[in-house]
Amino acid sequence: MNAFGGKAADTMKKFVLISVLIFGSGISNAQQDTIGLDGAFLSDSYLNFAETKEKTVLSDSILQRNGSSLTTLLNFNSLIYLKENGPGMVSSPSFRGTTASQTAVIWNGININSRTLGQTDFNTVNPLAYDNLVIRAGGGSIAYGSGAIGGSVHLNNELNYNKGLENRLFAAYGSFDTYSTDFKSSWSDDKISLNLNIGRAGSDNDFKYPNSDRKNLNGKYYNNSLSLGAAYKINPKNELRFLGNLFDGDRQFSLISANALPTKYHDYNTRSMIEWIGGFGRFSSELKLVRLGEEFKYYPNIHSKIYEFGNSESWIAKYNLNYKIKNIYAGLVADYDYSRVKGSSIKFAKRNTASAGLFFKHRPIKELLYEASVRQEFSDSYTAPFLYSLGISWDAFDFYKISFNTSKDFRMPTFNDLFWPGSGNPDLKPETSYQYEIGNQFKFNHFNINLNAYSNEVTNLIQWIPAGSISVPENVGKVSIKGIEAVLDYHLEFNSHNFNLNASYAYTKSENKNLGKQLIYVPFHRATVSAGYSYKRFSAYYQLILNGKVYTDSQNTKEIKGYNISNLGAEWNFGQKRNLMLGVQLRNIWDEAYQNVMNRWMPGRNYNVYINLKF
Repeated sequence: MNAFGGKAADTMKKFVLISVLIFGSGISNAQQDTIGLDGAFLSDSYLNFAETKEKTVLSDSILQRNGSSLTTLLNFNSLIYLKENGPGMVSSPSFRGTTASQTAVIWNGININSRTLGQTDFNTVNPLAYDNLVIRAGGGSIAYGSGAIGGSVHLNNELNYNKGLENRLFAAYGSFDTYSTDFKSSWSDDKISLNLNIGRAGSDNDFKYPNSDRKNLNGKYYNNSLSLGAAYKINPKNELRFLGNLFDGDRQFSLISANALPTKYHDYNTRSMIEWIGGFGRFSSELKLVRLGEEFKYYPNIHSKIYEFGNSESWIAKYNLNYKIKNIYAGLVADYDYSRVKGSSIKFAKRNTASAGLFFKHRPIKELLYEASVRQEFSDSYTAPFLYSLGISWDAFDFYKISFNTSKDFRMPTFNDLFWPGSGNPDLKPETSYQYEIGNQFKFNHFNINLNAYSNEVTNLIQWIPAGSISVPENVGKVSIKGIEAVLDYHLEFNSHNFNLNASYAYTKSENKNLGKQLIYVPFHRATVSAGYSYKRFSAYYQLILNGKVYTDSQNTKEIKGYNISNLGAEWNFGQKRNLMLGVQLRNIWDEAYQNVMNRWMPGRNYNVYINLKF
């Protein structure tokens, strides 16, 4: 089925329209946990500062329904397009028409994109290890540095006090011997807060290819994750924190053909942070000392002990000083990053980076807010651009709010771009982006509607260009991106009955200016619907993805057809005393044959059963 094309397009459009009309009149989604930031406690303070950018928080049952896969979570609960080489395989995002390296992943306020590749593999992140995930659309380099051009995904841990002992056990099992387990324990009094999270996930991943007798070969994977958190409240205004995270994963790479050589890849990533939060008078401050570690081993033949390897290490110091008086908020941020990398291809390379920024926000009247930020980065590897961000929002009426934001953002060259033996280009400039966005928010009774339009001009795009027998990276690319987004939220509650609906749609035109063609793996059209119903201990939900076609070559001569995927689920809670919840999912219920990367087929109809126990 080719979504958004021909007769299938008409069918899909009618289906979405009918769904919205039906659900709007009363049949909708249960326990939708996509919420605004109001009232949410987030460990990343800048998320609360910047108010003129669109943000969405995912937490609680939304995380559990999508298990240990960050890719699946974002596929069904955001407008980000995920390019996945099969379940558990390499997964990279396209956020608002940008490339994978132009989406920043932020761990408790720290950018963790690979210093070597410039991006994060979304299948190396266990979302259950975090208390909430925040999706922030648009430029964010002012606060998060390199890569935050299309948007950013934030992984946040919370450390609370006076909660006593709380435990949660989550376990799931499904088709193709796919499993995930996650145990979380926390204890806190008025001075101390402790958190522990242990997770494991894996799969034989031997699903049958659609319309074929072949199975997915060499697709087995497993991963382990560990998260630790500790906090000590010295006094009401001073607090010490420690946060740590470890991910250890091993996966075979699925074969495109039965005769291909079987390969595998091992990831080992570590993150640790010591943080001091202090307050004095109208001032508050945060000091973070961070270490990030990445290691990989790639086996070109799993039957051989020969492998390629690489590892990188980053040491980061970040300091925020904030000042607030009445309706004025100002801040100063400074950070330093020392990174080094070594491996089979790059014997040794290092980089020193420092930056300083100023933040200002003012609400002269209740209905009006404006904010401005600037940042300058300094590096011994490249000349960094001067960055800015300006925004304003106005509550024009009780039911209508309008906002505008513009920013200049960037992406630094990676270690591979700068130092790859025989090809690296130390004269590369960072990619720069000039963005403009206007947002409209409407509130009518049980409805929230957001309509956004944006424009993004990316210059100095880094591309590897053939030069004789090798390729070298050069600043040759220009990309013009224009898009619109629409998000509808509906909630109705009466007599223990709960109805919810969340529907979103994005149109994205991301054009390579040199070729006049759409960027590869950027769909023009993407939509999601999440709907359901709950009554007392019972809930049921429905999820839908509609994805338009994508091109797989720069000349737009090859394409992957569009698809639509539906999931259906139900949950039963056995009561507050035991607080045991049992859930079951039927995934891809129409057995759609689809792929989102060329020659990388995804599973047909399959099931998943899960339990969630709190004690």
